[in-house]
Order: sequence, then structure tokens, then C-alpha cells
Amino acid sequence: MLFSAVHNMILAGDIGGTKCTLTIFQADDRTLTPQYRNTVPTRDFHGFGSVLERFRVEAEQSGVRIEENLRSAAFGVAGTIIEGKALSSNLPWQVDRQAIAESLNLNSGRVLLLNDLVAAAASLAHLQPSDLLQLNKGNAEPYAPKALIAAGTGLGEAILFWDGTHYRVSPSEASLTDFAPRNDRELLLLQSLRHRMSRVCCEEIVSGRGFRAIHQILFPEVYHPFFDEPGVDPAAKITQQALEGSCPACEETLHIWMEAYGAEAGNMALRVLPFGGVYIAGGIALKILPKLKDGSFVRAFSDKANLSTQLAKIPIYVVLNEDAPVLGAAYEALALSSEK
Repeated sequence: MLFSAVHNMILAGDIGGTKCTLTIFQADDRTLTPQYRNTVPTRDFHGFGSVLERFRVEAEQSGVRIEENLRSAAFGVAGTIIEGKALSSNLPWQVDRQAIAESLNLNSGRVLLLNDLVAAAASLAHLQPSDLLQLNKGNAEPYAPKALIAAGTGLGEAILFWDGTHYRVSPSEASLTDFAPRNDRELLLLQSLRHRMSRVCCEEIVSGRGFRAIHQILFPEVYHPFFDEPGVDPAAKITQQALEGSCPACEETLHIWMEAYGAEAGNMALRVLPFGGVYIAGGIALKILPKLKDGSFVRAFSDKANLSTQLAKIPIYVVLNEDAPVLGAAYEALALSSEK
């Protein structure tokens, strides 16, 4: 077998509660060229080390040898990064920078762990126009802050600030802030969830698990067998039936969820004033694009009393490139490998 002769390689990944995507890139100055990519279900593995080992074996089988050529590695992880470890309620196992470095035979200084939203935000400067769908034209102010929000297995948020030369990314755990109901239905949702948990955060509603909660609490008379089928994702089924128009309760569930998503993005905008633009990422957005385009997200986003007119002028984009966190992590790894 002929193995890749590339001697400058970058390993990057997006480590999420649902899936893990890893890509090995050839690094040439400031350019990254993907050599091998693979995605696996997160819960099929007992730890991140086994994910890496599977990737290494399959990359070799495709003709790309990693160990001899790797310069650095970076991973966007669904969680908070503290002292080189990821603290996450959405991952079944821990992600540890030192353990990764040892597995890859790298100095720990050549391995970087990032919050997955920070990784996605780092990709924005490298995305192509075709990677973005504009929902709200608006007018972007040069050098103004930007915001990124992404719903998936959990909910992530990140902020971008201009430092005089380029945008720097600040992580956030705003998804863990308290859920604030805006109407009677959302109040009923909050009250019901409060019987199940001591505190209801935004992520309980604006995430994949929120679909089932909304449906079962607000439409208890409508039962779907897939609610109790092992291995079936209720969120995927609810959104599928909503977009097909085959279940009115599912349609209304998606609408309620979308308004909650837009409202939380608007809350973030009030805190950050991201007049440089708001970006919607995450796996759910790509699956419900028709609903995102119908205006309900933008209306809920802008419905903020005295600042409604100003928020309505903020351009809003959907990130269509599902591998944006991988790309952002790769460029962070490239910068790391350039340091002396």
C-alpha cells in the first residue's frame, strides 16, 4: 500500500453528544486540504481514545498514515474546557487533552481542546459564500461584535469581538441560563418541567430533547409509538412529520420550538449587541431549513420591546457547512503548529 508522503498534517475534530467527526488535513502555509474524513456515532464508543484509534486504522487503510506526519491537533468539544479537560453533560465520556496527546504521540502543547461553538465561530473567517444562507438581510456594521448560536444535542453560544486586527472568540455557557417563558404555553411548559427537575435552563427546551418535551406536555392527547421505541430519535421524527404536514401536533411543536430558539437568540443579541451579524449553526438547523425560512425565527428574535427595530436590522445567517467546527478547529491547530 502507498501511504501519503505529506509531512505537515493537522488533525481536527468535532466531538458532540450525537456524533464525532474527525478530519486529517494537509497543511501548506495557510492552506488546509482535507485528506481523510470520518464520522461515527458517539455512543458506539467507550471513550475518545477508541474513536481516535478507529480513525487512525481507517485512515491508514485509505492510504493516510497519521503518526509520522502529524504537527498538531485540535478538537471542538460539546462542553466547557477547564484545565485541559471537557466538562460536558452531553458526552458519555471525558475528553482529556493529555490523554489525547499521548495517544497521538504529540507534546501536549500541540493539542488544543475548544468548546465546539468556539471552534464553529473560528471557522467563520474561512467559510465560502455558499456555506451561508442569509435569513435576514440587515446591515452589518464593520468591526461590530458577532454572535453564534447552535442547537443540537445541546445548545451552544459564542461571541466574537474585534480586537483591532481580527475577531477573537469568547466561549459562553448562556444555554444554562434560566428559561424565561414569553406566553401561556411556554409558562405551562416551564411549570411542567419544574416538576421533573429543580431548575429549567434554556437548553432543556432549545435542543433536540426539547421537541419531545414540548409535544408531550402541550399535546398530551397525541401519542406517537416512536416515543418509546429504542434507538429512535423523537426530535427527528417530530420534525419530519411537521415538515411533511402529516401531524398538526408535530407542526405546532416545531413552531413553538422555533419561536423559543429565535427568542433565545434575541436574548443573546440583547446581551452582546452583535450588529456585525448573528450566525445559526448546529445539526438541527440544517434539518429544518424550510421552517427557518418562514420568518418565525426572525420575528421571535426581533420581538424585544424598545430594541425590536434595531435587532431587525441585524443580518442573520444559517451556517450550511456541517463541518464548520472541524474547519475552525483545524485552523486553530494550524496556528498552534506555527508557534515556536
